Amino acid sequence: MTTLVEPDVRYHESLLRAAAELEAEGNGSYLMLEQWPVERLRDADEFTRYVEECRSTDVVRPEDAHWRVPSTWLWIVDDGDEVVGRVSIRHRLNDNLLNVGGHIGYAVIPSARRRGHATAALAQSLDLAAELGIDPALVTCDDTNVASRRVIENNGGVLEDVRAGKLRFWVPTHG
Repeated sequence: MTTLVEPDVRYHESLLRAAAELEAEGNGSYLMLEQWPVERLRDADEFTRYVEECRSTDVVRPEDAHWRVPSTWLWIVDDGDEVVGRVSIRHRLNDNLLNVGGHIGYAVIPSARRRGHATAALAQSLDLAAELGIDPALVTCDDTNVASRRVIENNGGVLEDVRAGKLRFWVPTHG
């Protein structure tokens, strides 16, 4: 069963494994690895600070100010209590997010893909988005990402258009 959890220090080793996979794939930004490199996260005190930052609704990537909006970050955990990805729910949209980013972003590590984690995580995210007063939610993906497109459509996403290589879907929340 796929579950969304708040970042927690108890997932230290599991998160390090997930981070290594995403970093090897070139997608470390999904876990803020530019700011928190894996080497830094190995230290328990640094990991605690990382968790605190992830739990803050003000999580932003300073080098990407165009993403700067209040957000909720959650980790995707599988049955074995392993971190297999992350979700970010942006509480509102700015111009950039309206065009290419959307309300909800998600990533699943390569070894856990094609097991339904992304579909389940997006469904749970839609529940949380509804609690934040978001309805419908904008969810985007690269126009070449067939798997992500299926995840969004399986959650009721309706394609509006394509902008800057991003498919833009409006997805009803579960409010």
